[in-house]
Amino acid sequence: MDAENTLLLTLDTGPVTIKLRPDLAPGHVARIKELAREGFYDGVVFHRVIPGFMAQGGDPTGTGGGGSEKPNLQAEFSREPHVRGVCSMARTPNPNSANSQFFICFDDAGFLDGQYTVWGEVTEGMENVDALPKGEPPREPGKIVSMKVAADA
Repeated sequence: MDAENTLLLTLDTGPVTIKLRPDLAPGHVARIKELAREGFYDGVVFHRVIPGFMAQGGDPTGTGGGGSEKPNLQAEFSREPHVRGVCSMARTPNPNSANSQFFICFDDAGFLDGQYTVWGEVTEGMENVDALPKGEPPREPGKIVSMKVAADA
């Protein structure tokens, strides 16, 4: 395990380990690690959880309309497929609008390929992502208890 490129995500449903992919999206990986190290994601909910599709979080307002105060990121699209366990950045219709929101795919979502920036993949604990409360938004949303870079844990 490359501790500098591994995220330890503690959800209220259990632990999740994410392998970061700086080879695909160096700018996005740097942003996720920067925000994680600042504690930005701690306590943030998954505001959009669609069975068979994905769980989206990373908005401090919990509404789907917010982000960090940092500038938006330039797209780093790749040929990496959106399959179960893939972590990718959410954005507006503007390709260069990703900021802090991200999603984790429950199933194959090939229609997103090449249009959203893949920055990681779940290597352990996908069952805890599966267990997040469903809804748009969920009545009692699941949340990130903590997100840490493994090198800092």
